[in-house]
Amino acid sequence: MKSGKSVAIKQWYGLFTGYTIVALASVFIVYFISSAFESFIEVFSFIGAAYIAYLAISLSLQAIKPYDEIHDSRTTGNFRTGFFVQLTNVKIMVFCLTAITTYMLPYHQDFPHILIFGLVLPFTGPVCNLAWLFAGVLLQGIFRKHHRIFYTLMGLSLLYCAIGIVW
Repeated sequence: MKSGKSVAIKQWYGLFTGYTIVALASVFIVYFISSAFESFIEVFSFIGAAYIAYLAISLSLQAIKPYDEIHDSRTTGNFRTGFFVQLTNVKIMVFCLTAITTYMLPYHQDFPHILIFGLVLPFTGPVCNLAWLFAGVLLQGIFRKHHRIFYTLMGLSLLYCAIGIVW
């Protein structure tokens, strides 16, 4: 958090806005694809799980690197940066598609329910990101000191989530 909380908050507003647009686009994509190709929906869950497993491995590999090499950020955040980061963030797209197909479609296939779920999604990732922002400020010293353990545990947690999606 080299740039400070106020800069991070401005960037977070952009992240939230971009995330909301991606979530709503995912609602329409999933609804129309599930209407046309019902068997294709299961593929989204497997793609999402595979991507989460890839992220788990990537995160675990970060444990090998020195802390300063991982956190060498030279960019200053603002609304526009956060917004465009989310609009081009494949992880968010895969997350939204996977969440809708894995946790919503088995129970409700009608558009109003899927839309409500899509409107709730931005309050999961970005709000957790905001909590992480403030926790990061408070816990930065611990993360710096124990980053290898932290990255390894987070990677294992993601791997567990990926296995839970396909199991």
